[in-house]
Amino acid sequence: MSADTLSPDALITHVVGASALVLMAAHGGGWLARRLGQPYIVGQLATGIALGPSLLGSTAPTVYAALFPAQIGPALTGLAQFSLVVFLFAVGYELDLRVLGVRARTSVTVALASFAVPMAVGCAGALLFRDALHDLGMPRHLSPGTVVFAGIALATTAVPVLSAIVRENGLSRTVPGVVAVSAAGVLDAVCWTVLAGALLEAGGGGTGLDWPWRTLLTVGYVALMACAARPLLRLLLWRTRLEPSLRTALLIGFALGSAWVTHTLGLHVIFGALLAGVVIPREEGGTLDPDLLRPLLSVASLLLPFFFVLSGQSVALNNMTGTGWTALVTVTVLAVSTKIGSGTAAARMNGLDRYDARAVGILLNTRGLTELIALNAGLEAGLLSAPLYTVLVFMALVTTLLTQPLLRLNARLATRERRPESARSTAVKPYAG
Repeated sequence: MSADTLSPDALITHVVGASALVLMAAHGGGWLARRLGQPYIVGQLATGIALGPSLLGSTAPTVYAALFPAQIGPALTGLAQFSLVVFLFAVGYELDLRVLGVRARTSVTVALASFAVPMAVGCAGALLFRDALHDLGMPRHLSPGTVVFAGIALATTAVPVLSAIVRENGLSRTVPGVVAVSAAGVLDAVCWTVLAGALLEAGGGGTGLDWPWRTLLTVGYVALMACAARPLLRLLLWRTRLEPSLRTALLIGFALGSAWVTHTLGLHVIFGALLAGVVIPREEGGTLDPDLLRPLLSVASLLLPFFFVLSGQSVALNNMTGTGWTALVTVTVLAVSTKIGSGTAAARMNGLDRYDARAVGILLNTRGLTELIALNAGLEAGLLSAPLYTVLVFMALVTTLLTQPLLRLNARLATRERRPESARSTAVKPYAG
C-alpha cells in the first residue's frame, strides 16, 4: 500500500512497526558501540544514519519506503521532539555551576577559551569560504545569524556525552575530569545563549514580529520563569509533597508548555525545556531529587533514538559532492584543532601539566548529542542547507569518535614519561589515564 493511500489503521500499524525497529536497532547499535569502546550515542547516531535515505534508502529503496512511509513522518517527529524536551528538561535540572568549586577560575578560563577560539574561527571561516558554502546550498550573502551559527557549530561541547566518557575512563575524581566537566557546564550555558540569539535573529517560529520584539519577549519570559515560576513550583509541588509519579507528570507537562512558548517566540523547543529544568527548585541543600531525575533520564534514554533517526533522515550522504567532502575534512580539522588547542592552552596557563591539560582539551572536543540538537535547530530555522547539515553531522560523529583513542594515546604518553618520576618520588599524579 502506498504512502498516499494509507488508512488510519495502516498508519498506526506502520508507526508501531517503525517504532519497534527504531528502538531495537538504535539501542542495539549503542550497545555495540560501547562494546567497541565508544560512547553509546555514537552507535545510536550511526544507526539513525543507516536507517535513513543515505544507506537504507539507497541500498533498499522499497524496504525503506515500506518501513518509513512519508505519512508517519509527523508521528516520528513528534516522538523525537518529545524525547528532546524530556532530555533537555533533565539537563537543565542537573545544570549547577556550583560544581566549579575550588577550580572555578581554571574551569571558567578553559570554558571561555574553548568557546571564543572555535567561535571566532567558525565565524571567520563562514565569511572567508562563502563561495564554497554557496556550492553547498547556502545563500551567497550570509545573514548574521548564519555566521554566528557557523561559530556555534565549532564551539559546542556535549556535556552528557563528555560526562559519560569521564565516568567510563575513571576520570571523575581527577583534575582533568573535574576541570573538563565543570568547564563544559559553563561552555554549555554560553553556547545555548548565543544559539538562542542566532535563532531569534533568523526569525523562526512564524511570529510575524521583528527580532528585537522577539528578543524583548524572550527576556521577559525568562524573567517571569525565574522570578515567578520557581517559587510557585516550590509552593505547589514540593511543600504539598505530591506523590512522585504525579509530580513527574506535572513537571513534564510544565516543560512541554515552556517548550511551546519558546517555539512560539521564534526559538526552538529545546530552550523552553532547558529553561523549565533550570527553574525547577532543588531539594534542601541543593541536592537533586532522584525520584524526579531517574524517570526523566529513563524516558529520555528510551526515546532519544527517535531523534537520532530524525537526524539521520536529513543526512544526504549520497548527494555529497567533492566540495562537500573537502568541506567535511576542513571543518573537522578546524573543529578538532581549535577545540583541543584552546582547551589545552588555557588549562596549561592555569597550572595543569601538559598531559592533564591535553586531556582537558581532548574531552572538550566531544560534540555528540548537543551538536546534533543545535544542528537540527539550525536546519529548522533555515540557518543550514541540507548538504552543509550532512557535513556538520559527520563532523560531530568524527570528533566524538576521536575522543576515546586520543585519551588512550595521551594516557600512554603520560604513563611512559611519568614512570621515571614515580621511581624517584611517591607523590601521586592527578592523571595517568
